[in-house]
Amino acid sequence: MNKIEMALKRTTDTKDLIIGAGVVTRTAGMFKKLFPGKTAVIVADTNTWEVAGKAVLQSLEDACVPHEESFIFDDPDLYAEWKFVEQIKARLEPTDVIAIAVGSGVINDLTKYTSYILGRKYMCVGTAASMDGYTAYGASITKDGNKQTFDCPAPYGFVMDPVIAAAAPKELAASGYADLIAKIPAAADWMLADTVGAEAIDQFGWDLVQDGLRESLSAPAAVHAGDVEMTEKLSEGLLMSGFAMQAIQSSRPASGTEHQFSHCWDMENLAYPNGKHVSHGFKVGIGTLASTASLEFLLEQDIEHLDVEKCVASWKSWDETEAEIREVFAGKPGHLARGLKETKGKYVDKEGLRKQLEALKAAWPELKERIRKQIIPFEEVHEDLRLVGAPYEPEMICVDRARMRKTFSYIPYMRSRFTNIDVVYRLGLMPALTERLFGKGGIWEVK
Repeated sequence: MNKIEMALKRTTDTKDLIIGAGVVTRTAGMFKKLFPGKTAVIVADTNTWEVAGKAVLQSLEDACVPHEESFIFDDPDLYAEWKFVEQIKARLEPTDVIAIAVGSGVINDLTKYTSYILGRKYMCVGTAASMDGYTAYGASITKDGNKQTFDCPAPYGFVMDPVIAAAAPKELAASGYADLIAKIPAAADWMLADTVGAEAIDQFGWDLVQDGLRESLSAPAAVHAGDVEMTEKLSEGLLMSGFAMQAIQSSRPASGTEHQFSHCWDMENLAYPNGKHVSHGFKVGIGTLASTASLEFLLEQDIEHLDVEKCVASWKSWDETEAEIREVFAGKPGHLARGLKETKGKYVDKEGLRKQLEALKAAWPELKERIRKQIIPFEEVHEDLRLVGAPYEPEMICVDRARMRKTFSYIPYMRSRFTNIDVVYRLGLMPALTERLFGKGGIWEVK
């Protein structure tokens, strides 16, 4: 049994996947297998229609699959926004059709959520190796001016032709690569959470993401050049991450500190001067550099000789912590509401902190070596992102260094998930970490 077959036995939503050169012609066969007797409708945009939509339609016609006229967006400003959900809903709702999303993140998320609210399954033909959300539950959609993640199942079936993905605009594969390299420090975060008793490692979910991950990341320059073989490896790594999230019903296998930076910037509607939103992968890529730098800082600390009682004595009560959060997020009501909720979810009292730090101290001699072997050094991550064509400095996504430093001050409060930043915070080392990164001679020195 290969890795994909093993994954499909544990996934809750996706029941079939085909990846390989020329497999778009097999779309109709998958549709007939998964949706016998149903009528199909293709959802695409003008670009994805040309690169894959026409071939999908031909596949349906050759196999005599009943289908309605394709729904093709021609809006040049198409993005994952609620008004486009309403447009797809208006098209699909009157008839009992099953959507075939042909595209990448935007088309998939719009079709995914619309199908869910109509009580239907759907399938997807991916056109770029741009993110791990293809096979993950949930859809990121902007509603009422706020980007939100809406719960909804992943596609029932998925088709990916790496030849098409390799020919996609280079920034899409670069974004996917940045999203995939994030799984390296995210795993180190999971090790820390497991050690302190915050969240146990699920071995199946771990293996699905981590096995073969280094190989998928091994040739960033080749991915940038449109190499089909390496694009297929990148695609498979991203798809396995989505399957892992399905299998354990959590994004833990694929998301740690680095995604907290992305979530924070999502809430701030981070965009380029032309108004175009920064891709998820590009935000996560800069977050991966931040998380890696934090982990390397932790590895320098003498935690095996930690004065646990000193840390416990300095630990704030919940009332004090709440006051701190209100001060940090003064003037940011959205951040404040999230910070209070998420921090409360992982807050421990002094006795709880003592147990966490004693466990960390006891495990540290062995744990630090596991973490050292897990992570990719900062300079190598920096170079990999450069080679694949992804942003490798915060300014490249319109985050100046002062803003980057400010974001660091938010991260301990942004999510209830336990990560390496929570260890730094519990050790009372946030000021030292901030100085290391942004002080004189730091990676992102603020002049």
